[in-house]
Amino acid sequence: MTKIKKILQQFGPGLLYAGAAVGVSHLVQSTRAGAMYGYGLLWAVLLANMLKYPFFKFGPYYATVSKKNLVQGYAEIGRWAVWLFFLMTVLTMFIVQAAVTVVTTGLVNEVLGVNLSPTQGGAIILFLCLSLLLIGKYALLDNTMKLIIVLLSLTTIIAVIFSFKDASVPVEMNFSLNSTKDLAFLIALMGWMPAPLDISVWHSVWSIEKEKTTGNTVSLKSSMRDFNTGYWGTMILAVFFVILGANTMYSQGIEPAAGATPFAKQLIGIYTENIGHWAYYIIAVAAFTTMFSTTLTCFDAYPRVMAPATEIIYNKRLNLQSTYWFWLIMLYGGTVLVLSCCLDNMREFIDFVTKVSFLVAPVLALFNYIVVFHRLEESKRPPERMRWVSIAGMLYLLGFGIFYLVS
Repeated sequence: MTKIKKILQQFGPGLLYAGAAVGVSHLVQSTRAGAMYGYGLLWAVLLANMLKYPFFKFGPYYATVSKKNLVQGYAEIGRWAVWLFFLMTVLTMFIVQAAVTVVTTGLVNEVLGVNLSPTQGGAIILFLCLSLLLIGKYALLDNTMKLIIVLLSLTTIIAVIFSFKDASVPVEMNFSLNSTKDLAFLIALMGWMPAPLDISVWHSVWSIEKEKTTGNTVSLKSSMRDFNTGYWGTMILAVFFVILGANTMYSQGIEPAAGATPFAKQLIGIYTENIGHWAYYIIAVAAFTTMFSTTLTCFDAYPRVMAPATEIIYNKRLNLQSTYWFWLIMLYGGTVLVLSCCLDNMREFIDFVTKVSFLVAPVLALFNYIVVFHRLEESKRPPERMRWVSIAGMLYLLGFGIFYLVS
């Protein structure tokens, strides 16, 4: 038992990454991909994970070898880079937080049988997140995420196994890049597959926080093992959710609902019809824990990266804890405001947010590349092959983005 406990203690930021990544991109977008195209977009899920890998890896890598987070790394490029990161984050964090929160509200409505509006549900859920962060701060978030990710993985595996019962999914491709509708959904799917690239910055901050909390220096080997466990684990889960959507919705010709609560009801209801009513709580727990973990992690992460960014922009020493709480309150208020203004159509809103994330991703990818390959000492840089994978990833992000905008 002591050995298992020590192994679990080595994991932290990687599972926080998984908690942030596995949410809208998996439960909603990956399931919709399976529901709309069968197995036809599995290639897109795998491609996005493969080519974004270096940029997510650079977060914990840079933090481990330099003992600084990526925001501080961007400052070495120039204060203009931090300003650009700051502005992009301010312009996106409220809509991103609103997107994950509204899905969580839909699941609460379905599971508890209530009828909370996006504003009411969002205010309650975010207040609960605020309370958890106030009570436990990083340590509670770290420990809670380990339990949530383990539970999610187990329940998803069970659901996938039973979803093959009586499933009939054609293998042929029914997706075309010449279709505006198909291309738009492809960009929306890959925008948060496996997650928005902002999480690479969050991961670097979590890595530094992990060392402060435990008082232990984390080796590069341990850090990369933690990251790879979280990263490739989320890729496997994304594939599972595509399969679930294909086996339970596409095979019956059922179109995903546009609203958050109807989608949650439809998703859980279809699973119970195929697997059995006994599976309701398995699916409900898996879905809710997925989305609540994402909501909680995002709610902690944005203020955590905005604090050092604010300090660098002001160019003077600030109380980072006070700055963190300032941005936490700002995020709470701004998200509730967004929730009160729109979100009648969850599907369209999420597609909009994920497309925005995809289109700004090349900037963060370039910043991460420069920090690791041009600001680190040569002896501390990743292997040269990672440079070429990074270049391929940047071309992929930029190429698809331009192709989408032109189309």
